[in-house]
Amino acid sequence: MKKLSFALLALALSAACSFGPFVPVPTLTPEPTLTETPTLPPTSTPVPPTLTFTSTPTLIGLKTPTFTPEFSSTPEATITAFTTVTLTASNTAPPPVKTEGFISIAISLTEIYKAKGCEPSVVRVTAQVVDSNAAAYVLLFVRFKSMTAERVGKWTKLDMIPLGAGTFIYDLSSDQIKDDAYFETSWIEYQIVSTSKAGSEIGRTDIFKDRLKMLACDPNATPVTQTPAATTTPTP
Repeated sequence: MKKLSFALLALALSAACSFGPFVPVPTLTPEPTLTETPTLPPTSTPVPPTLTFTSTPTLIGLKTPTFTPEFSSTPEATITAFTTVTLTASNTAPPPVKTEGFISIAISLTEIYKAKGCEPSVVRVTAQVVDSNAAAYVLLFVRFKSMTAERVGKWTKLDMIPLGAGTFIYDLSSDQIKDDAYFETSWIEYQIVSTSKAGSEIGRTDIFKDRLKMLACDPNATPVTQTPAATTTPTP
């Protein structure tokens, strides 16, 4: 046994001598040790944002209008007034007129032209009194009334012509009425009064309105259709 161990040792030494000097064994560098660094939780203090301001240039000489709103609980309506005059024929009969002291009042036409130049320009007014023995005179009062404004002419008094049996007539034209020069197309209003020989009033009618029309004369115009005569009887 000792001989075997000695032989192995000698063999090893012999081999070492044949390969030369010993080769150093490299020294291993220890790996670095990782150390964990704890992460701190976020704090509750907010970080304010960075504000950026842009300056607005001020224009010299420019005024900024200031509006002050006005409030009202009740709306105000804007009213625009227009004046429109329309002359149209109406089929509605005028209201009755009191004719105290008369049996009837009649006109031969309801439209005439302004006198001289156009026809017809004359209307016959007829009145019949109740008491033919007492009524010695019958007076016709006439005036113009504007169709477009509250304007009237002066009253004109005319003596009606007796025909007998209490009947009186008068052929009326516009040139017999005062203020004829100031009216063109208009109404001719009339009223009739009866008196005794002594001048005492016996009968009087109310004013007849919107019954007799005077038209402006235009020689080139087409004549209007004649309107039938109008007769007024006493109202109860």
